[in-house]
Amino acid sequence: MTMNGDARRHPVERDAAGTAEEAPVVRVLALLDASRHSLAALTAAVDLAVSRHADLVALFVEDQDLLGSTGFPFAREIGACSGQARRLSRSDLEASLAHQARRVTEALEAAVIGREVHHELRVSRGRVVSEALSLAGPGDLLVLGKAGLSGHWGARLGSTSRALIVEAPCTVIIWDERLPLARGPLRVLDAPEQAGDDRLSIPEALSTLFDTVEVLNTQDARELERRLARADKGGLLLHRPQLARLLGQDAELLTRLPLPVIVVP
Repeated sequence: MTMNGDARRHPVERDAAGTAEEAPVVRVLALLDASRHSLAALTAAVDLAVSRHADLVALFVEDQDLLGSTGFPFAREIGACSGQARRLSRSDLEASLAHQARRVTEALEAAVIGREVHHELRVSRGRVVSEALSLAGPGDLLVLGKAGLSGHWGARLGSTSRALIVEAPCTVIIWDERLPLARGPLRVLDAPEQAGDDRLSIPEALSTLFDTVEVLNTQDARELERRLARADKGGLLLHRPQLARLLGQDAELLTRLPLPVIVVP
């Protein structure tokens, strides 16, 4: 296991003309923040990495914007249980981040015990979105918990999570901690412009999670929520234009869907 912020170089192949080009390297990336939501997503990330014989890379980012906020005299933190406000100090925040990094390290080691998977933990300091985007490549799977990541999905879709979903160059899996890993149908939205064979096939990268494809004939956020309200396994696959359209109708739709959501470019 390595703990650093350096990007991992991809192997280089050459085409028939001798031109060097990067070969896609498939990894499972788990963005962690020590919340129960991201740690639940870590379990899914490990299973995906094992099933795909892929490297598992966990990323913990010490948010420089949060650290910088301690310089403002009005900065306060509010206790989750007590509701009391107190001065936000840099030393306390540094200690909290160190504690979170230890929790993430312990969780990763516990999650891979007995599993044959190459894994590493990268700890960096910067902006969460830019650090994650600098690590992700087109052939990767990025796994996020449904809350945490500076945005607490339980209340709202945070700007950090929204940016990652929209901007990541790879498939993003938004894991819901309420569900255990269980094979089930992969729901897709009916898209007339998409070929039937494409829409009825499960992406190879996700074949270990889903067993059938179910086409939902709706493009309406409210109707989609109603139809998935009692779903207890499987997931929902959305292309980014579909996601943008649904979030335009209901910005908080993803927080209420009781399933993992897979967003593809």
